[in-house]
Amino acid sequence: MKYGVFTVMLPDLLPEEAAAALKEAGYDGIEWRVTTVPDAVKSEAPSFWRNNFCTLAPTQQDALRARAIAEAAGLAIPNLGAYINVGDLTAVESIMQFAVTAGAPSIRVGVGRNDEAGDFQTIFERSADFLADVQTLAQRYGVKALIEMHHGTITASASAARRLVERFDPAHIGVIHDCGNMVFEGFEEYRRGLEILGPYLGHVHVKNAAFDRPAEGGVWKGRWAPLRDGVVDFAALFAGLRAVGYDGWVVVEDFSQAYDSRTALRENLAFLRSIANAA
Repeated sequence: MKYGVFTVMLPDLLPEEAAAALKEAGYDGIEWRVTTVPDAVKSEAPSFWRNNFCTLAPTQQDALRARAIAEAAGLAIPNLGAYINVGDLTAVESIMQFAVTAGAPSIRVGVGRNDEAGDFQTIFERSADFLADVQTLAQRYGVKALIEMHHGTITASASAARRLVERFDPAHIGVIHDCGNMVFEGFEEYRRGLEILGPYLGHVHVKNAAFDRPAEGGVWKGRWAPLRDGVVDFAALFAGLRAVGYDGWVVVEDFSQAYDSRTALRENLAFLRSIANAA
């Protein structure tokens, strides 16, 4: 397998610094966070989803920068972590153009969320209609579109994701399997879930999460956790990946803040390699 990092987890590093740190740690690839950082948050301290220094703007200038930085560090760009809402085909086309310039084979696109207005079937059909148009763009640009298994969306599980994408060509539309998101919602036994995805398994994200019991009891609260210490059974996950013949990218997005960014890179890769070697 090949290992990479989604730069959302490195908010305090500039893109050039992140690529150098990944190269030093021994990774194979870098999955760029591609979105616009609003001017209003740029005075804030670095954070994952607001003032994230390791973010590239969805412009051709930054696409060239993404490619140059990755090539200088000897890193591939397996995917682009974009933030594209259902229906925003202008954003899809812009990020696909970015991908072509940067040399990335795929991008992430959004699906319907559970908190949207309307019943499930309405949200589902809206997402399916969107993906039909996305597939047309994917064919035009030669860039695959991936939806993510994510809590809070209509594709939290492998089964739900497969149901949404199975009307499309897996050469153009696929799924990002995310074991950490499944801790919060959508867990299915790893091997069976991967088998359900079948040819639509396009990419793998890894992170971990855990639950804390409130002092007064009641509903336990979820939180992000280090890869080594949480709910995810990584040995079972890697055994499942091997069972279905997956030999693609495993990309880390660690939100635990258990280590500083550079230490997290080293610790996470060492852990994943130890699990993979034992699987």
